[in-house]
Amino acid sequence: MERKRILLTVSYDGTAYVGWQYQDNGPSIQDEVEKALEKALGTFIRVTGASRTDAGVHAVGQRAHFDVCSSIPPEKYPFVLNRYLPEDIRVTAARQVPDDFHARFQAVGKMYTYRIHNAPHASAIFRHCTAHFPVRLDEEAMRRCALPLIGTHDFAAFAAAGGQAKTTVRTIDFIDLKRQGEEVTLRVHGNGFLYNMVRIIAGTLIDVGHQKLPENCIEKALESRNRLDLGITAPACGLELTSVEYEFDRHMQGD
Repeated sequence: MERKRILLTVSYDGTAYVGWQYQDNGPSIQDEVEKALEKALGTFIRVTGASRTDAGVHAVGQRAHFDVCSSIPPEKYPFVLNRYLPEDIRVTAARQVPDDFHARFQAVGKMYTYRIHNAPHASAIFRHCTAHFPVRLDEEAMRRCALPLIGTHDFAAFAAAGGQAKTTVRTIDFIDLKRQGEEVTLRVHGNGFLYNMVRIIAGTLIDVGHQKLPENCIEKALESRNRLDLGITAPACGLELTSVEYEFDRHMQGD
């Protein structure tokens, strides 16, 4: 039977997991997807994810590929795998891709969303998918502060210790911050992100929003490449991997 490479789109609530990637200290999203595949197909199959989201981080558009010899049509894998996955993980789409496709290395763009519940009291309903900050934030100051991030820069100051990136140069082509009632939402789109980069951006903007840091701190950090010029690393619970994009996604949008 012909071997196929299948690309999945995976959505998950990351609250109960150590992150996407398999670790010894708790359950991972990768492990759960691999266990579902083994139950469905009767053999172990390795899954390769596009983004190694951290413990507590969520996703609606994680992508992952695997190789399989099976008669199951590619588009049926969401129905097959969701029978065996826990309720907080869902495969939402699947398609066949070329044999040399790689979910991580061929990604051309990613979108992250960070949500802040900006109210005196934390949300009982949305506590797992928003970061709570009780002091009123100045979203206009946050928006002005974020603008210098757009473009290609050395983001060395925005990387947490432990990252393994070969270069700290990245391109951010879109950043947007909006308030709707008590929720402040940050969206960042770029060609790739460093370890904890979006959480450091979000934490810095929170510090600017309640006047703990000056509005020019991001501009300064891009020049100094010094992590100490920036703010806190925002909590993982507010972060969502919204989308991972490939060239064929862009061609389909163009059509």
